[in-house]
Amino acid sequence: MQQAKELIRVDKRDAKLAMAHIYVAMIALLIGGLCGLLQVLVRSGQFELPFGIGYYQVLTIHGVLLGLILTTFFIFGFQIAAVSRTSGTLTDKQRKLGWAGFFVMTLGTVMAAVMILLNEASVLYTFYAPLMAHWIFYLGLAFVVVGSWLSAASQILKYREWRKAHPKQTSPLLTFMVVINNTMWIICSIGIAVSVLFQLLPWSLGLIDTVDVLVTRTLFWYFGHPLVYFWLLPAYMVWYAIIPKIIGGKIFSDALARLSFILFLLFSIPVGFHHQLTEPGIDAFWKFLQVVLTMMVVIPSLMTAFSLFATFETVGRAKGGRGLFGFLYKLPWKDARFTVPFIGMAAFIPAGAGGIINASFQMNQVVHNTIWVTGHFHLTLATTVVLTFFGAMYWLVPHLTGRVFTEQMNKLAIIQAIIWTVGMAIMSGAMHIAGLLGAPRRSTFSTYNNADQAIDWIPYQIAQAVGGTILFVGIILILYIFVKLVASAPKGFEEFPVAEAADNAPKTPMVLENWRIWITICVFLILLAYTVPFIEILQDGAPGSKGFKLW
Repeated sequence: MQQAKELIRVDKRDAKLAMAHIYVAMIALLIGGLCGLLQVLVRSGQFELPFGIGYYQVLTIHGVLLGLILTTFFIFGFQIAAVSRTSGTLTDKQRKLGWAGFFVMTLGTVMAAVMILLNEASVLYTFYAPLMAHWIFYLGLAFVVVGSWLSAASQILKYREWRKAHPKQTSPLLTFMVVINNTMWIICSIGIAVSVLFQLLPWSLGLIDTVDVLVTRTLFWYFGHPLVYFWLLPAYMVWYAIIPKIIGGKIFSDALARLSFILFLLFSIPVGFHHQLTEPGIDAFWKFLQVVLTMMVVIPSLMTAFSLFATFETVGRAKGGRGLFGFLYKLPWKDARFTVPFIGMAAFIPAGAGGIINASFQMNQVVHNTIWVTGHFHLTLATTVVLTFFGAMYWLVPHLTGRVFTEQMNKLAIIQAIIWTVGMAIMSGAMHIAGLLGAPRRSTFSTYNNADQAIDWIPYQIAQAVGGTILFVGIILILYIFVKLVASAPKGFEEFPVAEAADNAPKTPMVLENWRIWITICVFLILLAYTVPFIEILQDGAPGSKGFKLW
């Protein structure tokens, strides 16, 4: 039995590389979470930052560390383990490439974080021009991107190796999903790399006098919206390929899962204009085209919901569930590995509805640049994605470290999820309501136009502070669980659960792994959505960008 277990254990060398990424992610969670707490306390008007620390300084730390660093490092740690588990141990060359990516990313993270802490880069999460950061901040971001490319390349090389060794066979589902996510990441992060390396970095170094603000924003959102799916797709990997195994079932359809990921690849990149609906310099036709393409991602989202609940119903009814929703009662609600990600799934229902509002022409006008957007952001990333990552961590970390997720920690994990859900419901709910009433985004008590206007938002800001404080308690608890998992949990074997496709599922067609077709369509859609409007931007510029134009 022990020998059988060893066959499905991630190689210790690969586990070490994966855990290195997760350690950095947890450090980012601690620092970024603390800055998030300080933000909501300042916004309440009842607290002032000490030692001359600025509000936008902690806002930038919070956004960069949690939105970019926590997610990127955890995702690559998870993906390395997933590829090693399903396609075999990485070769020495692939592992060295992964370590090179890790060290370059970590160096870039330290560079950017130091500049923010020194108040030399308080340029918010989006680092929009004409706000200027220190050149070390921009160089650090470039290192994070380049390092991620190296890590992604190591995983893609393992996939190619598997395909060569198994011709005419469909690849392991988890590995296929990892490759899709990495492909999307590489294509979209080219935009931010170009913006940083050819505009923002030379500008901050004094090599050029001006930049084109609209170009930098367009390149950012070419990257910024696919970034959302870069966060979401690893959560979908857990939902599709891990959760069925945890609940004692099988994947409803391997082919459906692969097709949904391909559709996310095709429709997640050429849609950045829906973040720029109010900006001048972009013709309304191209904005509308990208809004239409944005709505196309509803299709794979609904496919995912159908597939997941088909699996839940199959398992629940096999265990004796009766009636319309009786199957739900038979699911393992006392298992944090299932319950915590399920809460994330449930949160994605209102989060997805909010996303449709954000991407719609007329409805966007109601919520644009209000704190509604911040509330939506915290439902998608900070609830759906983060809770799924936490749920995955409860089996991933002990598997990689050779320890066991005990019943006591399982109970603590469910308590943590409840605390997180309550805190987020209060904070995000207050943000959504205040946003509908017109409360501005990224503003503090002292930045409103007049005292009466500030007083109008006090109840909502206090609610945000209450919710944010509860969330910080949740952060402390998850960090406590993490330390226990890596340092003092009993030694043993924790399964890396990977589900199999259902016996009656149709065979997966090989065309789904014909990368020439899908990458060609992806590039075509990007060129269709961006070529003409980008040429117009370069030729004419936006009215608001005069005086900052490079071209």
